[in-house]
Amino acid sequence: MPDPNAGLPQRYLRTPEAARFLSLSGRTLEKHRTYGTGPAYRKLGGRVVYALEDLKAWADRGAKTSTSDPGPGTVLPAKRHAPIPYAGRPRR
Repeated sequence: MPDPNAGLPQRYLRTPEAARFLSLSGRTLEKHRTYGTGPAYRKLGGRVVYALEDLKAWADRGAKTSTSDPGPGTVLPAKRHAPIPYAGRPRR
């Protein structure tokens, strides 16, 4: 059976829809945006939208097969994290 969405443009979700897709609250997704720990997003005019592929990729970074599995990456919690040390010349 052919894909009914074939040939259609990529689907974007607003924050409430994206949050439901990820089983998060809208506020948690907003915090992830603020701290830079969440999925990639786009600003179209004044609207924040998420591509389905970006949401899936972000969620897949946290995929594990057991508690000892380091997995492909880490999905950080929506909170401020320590800055990455400066990797160039010394700061003044």
